[in-house]
Amino acid sequence: MNHGDKQYHGAAMELIRQSDFLLDPRKQEDLRRFAEGMTREQLLWSSGYLTGFGESAPASKIQGGTGEKITILFGTETGNAKRLAELLAARAQAMGVQTSIQDMLTYGRAQLRRDRVIVLIVSTHGDGEPPDSARALLASLTDGPAPDLHGSRFAILALGDASYPKFCQAGKAFDMALASAGAERLLPRVDCDVDYEEDATSWMEQVLGTITTGKPSPAVPLPAPILKQGYSSHATFPAVLLSKVNLSGRGSDREVWHLELDIDESGLHYTPGDIVSVIPSNPPQLVEELLDRLELDHKASVRTRRGEVPLAEALAAHYEITRITWPFLERYARLSDAKALQSAIAGRDVNSLDTWIDGREVVDIVGQYPVKGLSAQSFADCLRPLPPRRYSIASSLLAAPGEVHLTVAAVRYSSHGRERLGVASTFLADRVAIGRPVPLFIESNAEFRLPEDSGQAMIMIGAGTGVAPFRSFLQEREALGAAGNNWLFFGDRHFSTDFLYQREWLRWLRDGRLTRLDVAFSRDQERKIYVQDRLRERAGDVFAWLEEGAAVYVCGAEAMGRAVHQSLVDIVQSAGRTQVQAEEYILELKQTGRYHRDVY
Repeated sequence: MNHGDKQYHGAAMELIRQSDFLLDPRKQEDLRRFAEGMTREQLLWSSGYLTGFGESAPASKIQGGTGEKITILFGTETGNAKRLAELLAARAQAMGVQTSIQDMLTYGRAQLRRDRVIVLIVSTHGDGEPPDSARALLASLTDGPAPDLHGSRFAILALGDASYPKFCQAGKAFDMALASAGAERLLPRVDCDVDYEEDATSWMEQVLGTITTGKPSPAVPLPAPILKQGYSSHATFPAVLLSKVNLSGRGSDREVWHLELDIDESGLHYTPGDIVSVIPSNPPQLVEELLDRLELDHKASVRTRRGEVPLAEALAAHYEITRITWPFLERYARLSDAKALQSAIAGRDVNSLDTWIDGREVVDIVGQYPVKGLSAQSFADCLRPLPPRRYSIASSLLAAPGEVHLTVAAVRYSSHGRERLGVASTFLADRVAIGRPVPLFIESNAEFRLPEDSGQAMIMIGAGTGVAPFRSFLQEREALGAAGNNWLFFGDRHFSTDFLYQREWLRWLRDGRLTRLDVAFSRDQERKIYVQDRLRERAGDVFAWLEEGAAVYVCGAEAMGRAVHQSLVDIVQSAGRTQVQAEEYILELKQTGRYHRDVY
């Protein structure tokens, strides 16, 4: 057991020790021995289970309690906010704090007026939009008269991606709305970038310290990293590349690769719908060009989160040097004498600056706004850590034991006179040879799971590489002999070159595992046809499947996800419902676990 594991198990043992009021003392030793063999994810699940007991325990039996109950709300698309909420709830319960945890989707305006201490964890998607599950709650605060929340207190952890101009916008909107309604901040909002673990852990300590002591001082330290089955962005597993096949046909203007990786000795486990996070390295030619423009010593030592390394290594493997983030711009502008850049940053001229940034990289900023006398450390401090790149898993462990499969579109394009490369996609497509390791870890995606009832029908809607999880779904159902009907809508550009996994879909169609298959190849005719168009064309049958209890899964780009959502609303309307009734119908699908989205 490594140091991180010992720290995590130590925290789990402390949770068990403080749970004596929940369990027969004679069972404590058995539980301790059992927990020693658990993974981090299993321990977190167990702590959440104990939390559930704690919520039903009489307040008089809660040790060290403050007498003040906190309500933890989460708004999530991929499950990160939910996992953090569960971890916070488990730690709060272990400290004797009465806790309730709830999805924003099922949290009403009346509850908002009643609860006195509210802690929100919410992500941001698309163009600054809240998750679907958080929309109604945010609307209840911003559309029309807001509830009177004087006497309430709140804290917010916002999750987002700093490469987007409306970074953590959903969290900011909740923060402003709650304060405007009269609620008091327990502590300032914390905005987390994609590498959120350390910031999230620190925020949890501050929240619990404030609630238990009245001061924003650290509470009992939380384990880090969070929830990664023993592996994380800080400690990856080197999965050896076993196979790499180009799925795109001859003449395609894109490359989509099917990769198979060996995780047999890792102890890793995944479920269809889960995510593989890859830690790539930056393109060597981009690193060289950036070093040349900086005119810095390649061997200059810089401090990173993983210790001191030469600048060239830091830029290759430790820092984001492609996407231009707002924090980078703000830090670099302070070092630069460029008045135009400083003015744009100071005025938060999001629209014009975001337009200028589009298609550019850090090397373009350095080239246009050079800084004299810049030190290696000063420049490194402007950058964010190189975040993992997330890919939907395209396999089932039942069909491919000891392996994990990915579907990766290599990103290559030209902009502003330069050739650009996607960091992880070309790392996997070009720079990792068969037999070489790929640093990765697995993230659970509890929001995108197969139905618990193997007889329940599924409607799967995917475009491009968004079809990857549906391959894992059908592999799993085939291995289990599941009886449920399966309908796939798949879209891409051309039938002849872009029909990803065509042979497998057609085999499943012949075998009856795939009940129906509808495809939309947008550029094979004059009028572009997309999956949302095919859905509308099959409106009657789609609605019949929904009425019979089918679950809906959508995977692909954010714009496709929005278009498909609108198509589903239109389909329900075409069955005789009003627009309001149709929107309520789709909302009920989400609330009952029959509508799942993995959009990016």
